[in-house]
Amino acid sequence: MRLIVSGGGTGGHIYPALAIIEDLLKQEPDSEVLYVGSKRGLESSIVPKQGIDFIPLEIQGFKRSLSMDNFKTIKLFIKSVKESKNIIKNFKPDVVIGTGGYVSGAVVYAASKMHVPTVIHEQNSVVGLTNKFLSHFVDKIAIGFNEAADQFPKEKVVFTGNPRAQQVANMQSDFKWSTIGLSDDIPTVLIFGGSQGAPVINKAVVDSINDFNSRNYQVVFVTGQKRYDGVMEQIGDQTVNSNIKILPYIDNMPSILPKVSLIVGRSGATSIAEITALGIPSILIPSPYVTADHQTKNTMSLVNNDAALMIKEDELTGTTLVEKVDSLMNNDAQRNQMAKNSLELGVPDAADRVINVFRSLK
Repeated sequence: MRLIVSGGGTGGHIYPALAIIEDLLKQEPDSEVLYVGSKRGLESSIVPKQGIDFIPLEIQGFKRSLSMDNFKTIKLFIKSVKESKNIIKNFKPDVVIGTGGYVSGAVVYAASKMHVPTVIHEQNSVVGLTNKFLSHFVDKIAIGFNEAADQFPKEKVVFTGNPRAQQVANMQSDFKWSTIGLSDDIPTVLIFGGSQGAPVINKAVVDSINDFNSRNYQVVFVTGQKRYDGVMEQIGDQTVNSNIKILPYIDNMPSILPKVSLIVGRSGATSIAEITALGIPSILIPSPYVTADHQTKNTMSLVNNDAALMIKEDELTGTTLVEKVDSLMNNDAQRNQMAKNSLELGVPDAADRVINVFRSLK
């Protein structure tokens, strides 16, 4: 198979794309894959490191307020569509798939106008602007949450789950907590506000240190690389007992997740795919600053199935955080049931499902 993949801007668009590519190459090693991304997005550094052919386009998103920059955005989109048509003409793909982000808008739109089979994958429960636009042109739409179905033309929609879930579920982990100075025999909570860290989560944890010091479970607190020094300054001369480990970043997160008893963090689509793939109980703190409050809607898909608890950001304090964590870490039966419910929501063959969608179009 010859496949063009486009998706970028954030890891939430990139990692599902990489999971699809990885699974396709396992199934069909002779396949040829080209990734078309943006020059400024994370994909420009992440994708080439995976040994995948990569072509960058210069493109940007619309400003939500009136701005002269939007004229430049339109000009760059038109230019990117033209460049994409040349790329498609030269590569001759069997299928083009977009996983979100502005760059996929130009690439997938160009492919549809050239009558090349097209698929988009929507990771979130609330549809992004690019995929909403592309839904009128593509042949099939794969979705990660059933809640997204009624936001698209129903005859095009196929529920697949998030391909990242399959990638994580298939990973083998030999990680031990002892490698970072903790015990391998004590239940462990991971608190993680995303790769950049989340200041409101970090502050709540700092305010909780004295309480966590006395607990019979372990806490791994990941601050975010850029926020570590600031967090350590806030902690100051507070005692941090040996059951707590504070880290700036974890670069092998998928290998650590299977060892976690409870995860506390944001509820982006990729995070939820990883959590449900492994059946991890969670306390989710959705960011209220994302488009259409989609993280809250993502969260509710787990909360409504008794697979997670939610703390709204404006209700998050050191006290509420400790209360929620204690309620689960001191109740093995509830935590185990939540783990089971979480696993039932996962789609361990999501990448296979997406691949089957675009195979049906060849």
